[in-house]
Amino acid sequence: MKNIKSIVGISVLATFFLVSCSKKDEEKSSPETTHVEHQENMNMQMSPNTENLAYNVGDKVPNKQVCMVNNAYMGKNQFEVPYDGKTYYGCCNMCVERIPNDETARKAKDPFTGKEIDKANAYIVLKDQQGNVDYFENEENYKKFSQL
Repeated sequence: MKNIKSIVGISVLATFFLVSCSKKDEEKSSPETTHVEHQENMNMQMSPNTENLAYNVGDKVPNKQVCMVNNAYMGKNQFEVPYDGKTYYGCCNMCVERIPNDETARKAKDPFTGKEIDKANAYIVLKDQQGNVDYFENEENYKKFSQL
């Protein structure tokens, strides 16, 4: 039963990524790339690698392995997006374009304090087995939050 829930969760998350990211990337495909090849490449980059998570729920994850638009641990390094002297990460061209133009892609609320923080400087932890993440201002806030 637990495996079925995981499979359903992963499927829902993968569908979300495909809907949110693939449309803009299709527009950028080269004429030589077939739709099937392009979709396979996008799926490889955008799908979180949740089958063999290197991290457990509550573990700090590397910022560079998080799509900061979709707030998801992807299990592999994402595209770097430099903006205003900081580095953000996105899983696809749509995310790369959105980060500099949409402050909500660069900001999050610390679940412990409710304070708005910058994702580029955040202490990021794996929230659940589906790859969702939470952003904390620092490790101390996360430790206090996890003791609640």
